[in-house]
Amino acid sequence: MSDATTLSHRHLLDVESLSAREIHLILENARGFKEVFTRSIKKVPALRGKTVCTLFFENSTRTRTSFELAAKRLSADTVSFSIATSSVNKGETLIDTARTIEAMGIDLIVMRHPESGAPHLLSRRVRASVINAGDGTHEHPTQGLLDAYTIQEKKGGFEGLKVAIVGDILHSRVARSNIQALTKLGAEVTLVGPSTLVPRTFAQFGVRVTHQLMEGIRDADVINILRIQRERMNTNFFPSIREYRLLYGITRERLKSLKPDIMIMHPGPVNRGVEIDQEVADGPHSVINEQVTNGVAVRMAVLYLLAGNLPSSQRD
Repeated sequence: MSDATTLSHRHLLDVESLSAREIHLILENARGFKEVFTRSIKKVPALRGKTVCTLFFENSTRTRTSFELAAKRLSADTVSFSIATSSVNKGETLIDTARTIEAMGIDLIVMRHPESGAPHLLSRRVRASVINAGDGTHEHPTQGLLDAYTIQEKKGGFEGLKVAIVGDILHSRVARSNIQALTKLGAEVTLVGPSTLVPRTFAQFGVRVTHQLMEGIRDADVINILRIQRERMNTNFFPSIREYRLLYGITRERLKSLKPDIMIMHPGPVNRGVEIDQEVADGPHSVINEQVTNGVAVRMAVLYLLAGNLPSSQRD
């Protein structure tokens, strides 16, 4: 990091490339931007004159809306690029599409793509700052950052905190970003799920791996529950949804055996009655709605900090 108020990167492609200090900087700025939500006019002029483009090659509700709202609250102009009606369907390449968008004066591109590494490729070909909003099974950095922010807000810090991530780790870009953020900040992370979805090779990231649910969550302070990503599966990774729920579902009964102040998280979309019971998702331990709110603040922080690293010709 060049100093205490900027990131050392022009893009946000993954949490892996961020230092703990940079993560704290993003969380600190998010805390300041969240205060804006309490005002009668929920806008600041920080990005007035800048243009943010959302470039999504996969469906999204929460992330896309959150980024667009974050940009508007910073007073930026926004452009939403629809793949369904674009020249991509006529054979236009990703790079040509991005260059066309950039020629319109775009300053920041928020990109989601089904192929891992696509935002990294884009970042090497355009002058605009690129923010990875999820690439394949690689990373989803702002989700990892907003989860970290929510934990810090509720638990006060990370040192010695025990966080269990339960579910489909193998296909989850959210899990990878969470692992990077939480281990760098000092939390103890345990991955829980069937052996087909939680390979022991994940232990190389400095986390504990277990295939027994209660062993993994009994002493946890936080449980982050991931959905089964059936759209990314080309084979059966477990016998049935019913069996998965019986073995790994976070139910009201299992909740009774955990710490009284256990914190329940889920990045969404939630498969109620599969990985989590409705009573748990909507109960007093759940911070799922807070995650959504905090996502806007964290994305405001990311847009603001990256805008400060734009080439001088794009700043004014």
